[in-house]
Amino acid sequence: MIEEMRLRDLGVIAEATLPIGPGFTAITGETGAGKTMVVTGLGLLLGQRADTGAVRAGAAQATVDGVWIVPESGPVAERVREAGGDVEPLGDGRAELYVGRSISSEGRGRASVGGRTAPAGVLADLADELVVVHGQSDQLRLRTAAAQRDALDRFGGDVVQGALATYRESYERWRGIDRELAGLTTERDARAREADELRAQLADVEQAAPQPGEDAELAARAERLANAEELRIAAATAHDALSGEGEQPDAASLLAEARRALERAHDPILEDLAGQVADLGYRASDLAASLAGYLADLDETGPHELAAVEERRAVLTGLIRAHGTLDDAIALLETGSARLAELDDDSDRIERLTEERGAAASALDEAAAALTAARTAAAERLGAAVTAELHALAMPDARLTVSVTPGTESAAGRDDVAILLAPHVGADPRPVSRGASGGELSRVMLAIEVVIAAVDPVPTFVFDEVDAGIGGAAAIEVGRRLARLAHSSQVIAVTHLAQVAAFATNHLTVVKAGDGSVTASDVRRLDGSDREAEMARLLSGMPDSDAALTHARELLGLRAEVA
Repeated sequence: MIEEMRLRDLGVIAEATLPIGPGFTAITGETGAGKTMVVTGLGLLLGQRADTGAVRAGAAQATVDGVWIVPESGPVAERVREAGGDVEPLGDGRAELYVGRSISSEGRGRASVGGRTAPAGVLADLADELVVVHGQSDQLRLRTAAAQRDALDRFGGDVVQGALATYRESYERWRGIDRELAGLTTERDARAREADELRAQLADVEQAAPQPGEDAELAARAERLANAEELRIAAATAHDALSGEGEQPDAASLLAEARRALERAHDPILEDLAGQVADLGYRASDLAASLAGYLADLDETGPHELAAVEERRAVLTGLIRAHGTLDDAIALLETGSARLAELDDDSDRIERLTEERGAAASALDEAAAALTAARTAAAERLGAAVTAELHALAMPDARLTVSVTPGTESAAGRDDVAILLAPHVGADPRPVSRGASGGELSRVMLAIEVVIAAVDPVPTFVFDEVDAGIGGAAAIEVGRRLARLAHSSQVIAVTHLAQVAAFATNHLTVVKAGDGSVTASDVRRLDGSDREAEMARLLSGMPDSDAALTHARELLGLRAEVA
């Protein structure tokens, strides 16, 4: 429920505060005063598209702020918290939600939810839980098959909604299996080619049997083998220098001579140094032995080993060229085997999926039949209930029926739903889109909402001139139905008829004032004689007319009937 709305520089409204609250709020005013801006402002709070043309001439921006009363926990509060905002608890399970929207004259906009800036899409998400708006364009939506089907499903309650949920689950399962089966069938040749190519790749990798890091090891080995002669000379020279096998004095002999000279000196310091020289001698001997082993290894290798290494490297290079890296080629042994098993299983999978699709189709047929049966039963009840409402709305001979016929299969079922209206005795029921005038369509739409609200209530209804095209007794009945609807929901109606406004528990009027060049409007709450004067103006255009005032008081007295 919206508690209050504040408008600034929106259309012709310079600044206004609308105290709304529970019950039935009627909004009236002279033509051009800006009544529609109230609905526009509410639409902005509900995430509708912003139009810079709504900014008041000469103003930098238009702003709309609203206070909603919502459950402290539930979908609305959860969505607000997801957006980073919060609600203000009132202590009785309810909470206040502050929302706002601004539009600059240059086209920039901003929205706030629960005290935090948020995308306008968050407001639109909240709107689905907060309000149903009906204007002339919304009446046109009642002409569409989808809107009529949705209205029937809302009226059908848990029975239809449960059947619809079961159908959708069956439908999605059937579609998923059917898509997979179609893909396997149409791509069978391509998948067979993929399997053959993958099988050949796996055979190449398995035959090569690469090991992780083998390419780097072979590269180092090939480098050493390619430079074997240079390596042999370097190692032999170093070995001779250390071991004394050459003609030059060797390091081992020189170190031994140095050690003996130091030991003969009989000085503690030199004796310590002699020990260090002895260690160098031992290390020189170890190095000489290592070089001897290295030379022996080189002697055992030859051109034949280099050729073998290069041949192995060529095999690995082929794998790397085909797969990117050697690790990728090795990984193919695991991933490729699993993929090949999947591809080779196509025939069996097609057979299994064909059986599954048949079972899913049978389940879908059952779910569709159950949904059709639930809708058909609900359609009979809806037609009877709306017909009764239409009789009370000054259409005594009207008869509304809801037909459920086979239609194109979709996620919403296999049914075409049509609302048919026979406005007069003897008239054949015709689609409401062709069989109802503007005024009749307004009453049909209102009757449907009144009936559905008894089963599936909505927190707030907004009606923008739902009384267009009607008057007299029909208008009185529209007002009476709006008042009854307000027993379970908040109702806000922009109207130009006193017969409708008379039933409101809260009457607001948009007042226009001008200074000769600029026109601005304000919103006032009416009570007592002020309300009677506004009612008289709506009736006759003369707020001071005694006859009109008397008639206004009579109309206001009707409100007690539905209190």
